[in-house]
This record gives sequence, structure tokens and C-alpha cells, in this order.
Amino acid sequence: MSKIPVILSIAGSDSGGGAGIEADIKTIASLGLHPACAITSVTAQNTMGVRSAYDIPCDVIIEQVDAVCEDMDIAWAKSGMLSSSQITSTVAEMVKKHNLKLVVDPVMAAEAGGDLLRKEAIRTLREELLPVSEVVTPNINEASILAGIEIQNVDAAKNAAKIISNTGVKYVIITGGHLDASDIIYDSCNDTYSTIPGTFVKGGTHGSGCTHSSALTSFLAQEYNIKEAARKAKFFVVEAIKGSVPVGKGAGPVNQLAWLLNKPERCTRRND
Repeated sequence: MSKIPVILSIAGSDSGGGAGIEADIKTIASLGLHPACAITSVTAQNTMGVRSAYDIPCDVIIEQVDAVCEDMDIAWAKSGMLSSSQITSTVAEMVKKHNLKLVVDPVMAAEAGGDLLRKEAIRTLREELLPVSEVVTPNINEASILAGIEIQNVDAAKNAAKIISNTGVKYVIITGGHLDASDIIYDSCNDTYSTIPGTFVKGGTHGSGCTHSSALTSFLAQEYNIKEAARKAKFFVVEAIKGSVPVGKGAGPVNQLAWLLNKPERCTRRND
């Protein structure tokens, strides 16, 4: 049996290394957990945008998830780029088959530019994946699409979170990077809202959504409650943005190792 928590990331690959599976693996490993993965799509992507994407056949996605889950104890899982209805439905079936606790990052577009989710897959996401998930972490634009309403202020974001929770997902965390930098948590079990205040910081943001959801999943796997896990995930992302270093001509990727480089003693798990 695993000696450290294992996190399974089910997501797409970013050839530029800034987002997707690559960001997930760096995040999970830097937090002291073991990252496993099932790749759903392979993108030709860099800091300037997405050039093309190739979807992995669903039977291969199933084989990847089965191989990991039949050998390792998966503490938590997270999903990222699920580009089609067929892939989204397949992942929902895998969640049920292996009884996975899932955090959904509803990736719809790359920070550097380019759509990553077909419009017809949004309905499948709502109707099949969110009902079997624990947490969903949309940004403002993604929350607006999932809820079907316009979001221009915090009250609208709260309303959107409650609408999204009607799918059956337990917790909705709307990240505030496209609003006022504050994150909103809606707990559908207790019908309560919490706010994690934030301020905008300078730095590259490519991969920030993937990094946030991976960090959140990692902290949940270490048995932090949802509010504390969300607070720590936000801090992790802020450090990653501030520590970003330009690597190309476009949107700079966040630096998941900044959290460790600033304070090496954080290498141990459950370090508050």
C-alpha cells in the first residue's frame, strides 16, 4: 500500500509545460504527495496559445485509470481538460467504478488562448460528471457558462455557485482572478458561503487554474477541511504567480516550485 497519499490527475497534456498534466504533477509533487495521471488529450501548445489538440481514445483513458486505481490507493483525484462529451462521460463512469473523490477543474480555454472544451460537452459535464464529484473550481467565465447567468459582481457569483450546486456537486469554489481576486466557496450540504479574500499580484498566470485545483486536491488528501484546503491552495497559487519566470514570448507560466524555494522547510507534509 502507498506510504504517501496518491493523487490521480485526469487531464490533458500541455507541450509547453505550463498547464495541464504538467502543472498538476509539479504541484502535487512539490506538496509532498505522489502524482499519478491519465492523459485525456495531447495539445500542441506554448505560451502563445493552443495550436492543435489530439483526443486520446476513451478506451485508452479507461486503461490508464484502471491501471493506476487497481495498483494504488487513490486518496483524491482531479480532472482538467475533458474536451468532448464522450471523454467527460467516460471519466464520470471511471469515478463511479473506482469510487473516486473528485475535484473538477472545468477547463474551457487556455490562459494563453484557445478553446479546450467543445460546447456540447458542457451539458455532459453538468449532467454526468458534476453529480458524482465532490468539488468544482470554475473561474468567473466558466461559472457563468455552467450557471447560465452573467457574473459581474460577488452577489452574482454567489448566485451562480448555488445554481451550479444544483447539479449535485457538494462544494463550488469560484475563483476570483477575473473579478476581485477573492474566492467564493459554496457548501451545498449546509447552504453556506465563505469568502477567501485576495489581492492581485504581478506575474505569469498560465496554468494558474490547473495549479489551484491540484493544490486544493492535495490539501484535501491531507485531510484539511474544504475552507482550509481552499485557503492554502490560494496561497500556493499566489506564490506560484509571484515566482513565475518568463520562458517564452507569451503568457508566462506560474512557478509551482516557488512555494518550496521560498521556504524549503515546507517539504514536509501537513506543515501549517
